[in-house]
Amino acid sequence: MNIIVIGPQGSGKGTQADLIGPKIGAAKLSTGDLFRAEIAAETPLGLRVKEILASGNLVEDELTLAIVDERLNTLASDGISSYIFDGFPRTTAQAVGLDQLLETRGQKVDAVIELTVPEDVLIERMSSRRVCSGCGANYNLAFQTTQRDDICDQCGGQLVQRPDDMPGAIRKRLQLYNDLTKPLLDFYGARGLVTTVDGNQDVERVQEAIVHALSAAAINSEA
Repeated sequence: MNIIVIGPQGSGKGTQADLIGPKIGAAKLSTGDLFRAEIAAETPLGLRVKEILASGNLVEDELTLAIVDERLNTLASDGISSYIFDGFPRTTAQAVGLDQLLETRGQKVDAVIELTVPEDVLIERMSSRRVCSGCGANYNLAFQTTQRDDICDQCGGQLVQRPDDMPGAIRKRLQLYNDLTKPLLDFYGARGLVTTVDGNQDVERVQEAIVHALSAAAINSEA
């Protein structure tokens, strides 16, 4: 089963993908994670992506699709053929491209989960995100505290705020979501694939709602 989780930055897509993937036997595929790995390795691609993300822009469609295709090949070589997409696709061109990538593998998108959260809550969540400069562990100060202020519990590294979590970049990313990604709800809605879930509630309740929606989608696909 191939699932897409759609929602603005800060809506909890990554958290839910991490929780639900193992439950349905799907591997999480996050373009954000792939980009950050390139940035951490300081590859030419990573340096290019770092500059794009710091400005609040989206990485161009062709490059994003190429990275996803490579990742799908890697997962397939490990015998994995079920995916939960987090933060991808973000544009109609990427959605069309994903259809093509899956079709060549005899697959399709089976369900789309939309997470909705009020904009003021999104801004608070993203502004509170921190990443360890040492081991890369992620924290959100809106939901959790560390044993020592601004220090990673895992390795003792300094917690820093990513450039794309600065207020100016956040607002630009939310606008890009409204302009470029939200139209995907019509793209997938025309196929009857979209279920909307309130993301402004406890993580466990969001998870329950998503699992229920996916169970219904599985039943419908078998009918």
